[in-house]
Amino acid sequence: MNAIPEEFQDLLKDETKAFAFLGTVMPDGSPQVTPVWFSTEGEQILINTARGRQKDRNMQARPQVALSILDPKRPYRYLQIRGEVVASTEEGAAEHISFLSRKYRGHDFDIPKGQVRVIYKVLPKQVTTED
Repeated sequence: MNAIPEEFQDLLKDETKAFAFLGTVMPDGSPQVTPVWFSTEGEQILINTARGRQKDRNMQARPQVALSILDPKRPYRYLQIRGEVVASTEEGAAEHISFLSRKYRGHDFDIPKGQVRVIYKVLPKQVTTED
């Protein structure tokens, strides 16, 4: 991932259980922040959520987002990413949430009956770091 400095790439690896704090914009312009699991694909950060949740509605309507990813071993070491949702898909989202659940919890995710999962793909536009 070229936008992220090499010395912070470890925070994005699947073997690192770093949480991201996702900031989205509410309809009234106020911020909304949620801790989320994530993975990466090429230059994009993948966020998985359920249809109808606030972050889902916010990212559909306003694609500008921010992420803060803390080092789980050193919380004052972090990445701050400002980016844009460039795509979303339901295809493969159930498998993706189970992948993330195995990463963070060690077992598959039990999707509640009727819940539809969606993957949001975020392209970083501006990255700052603190070490």
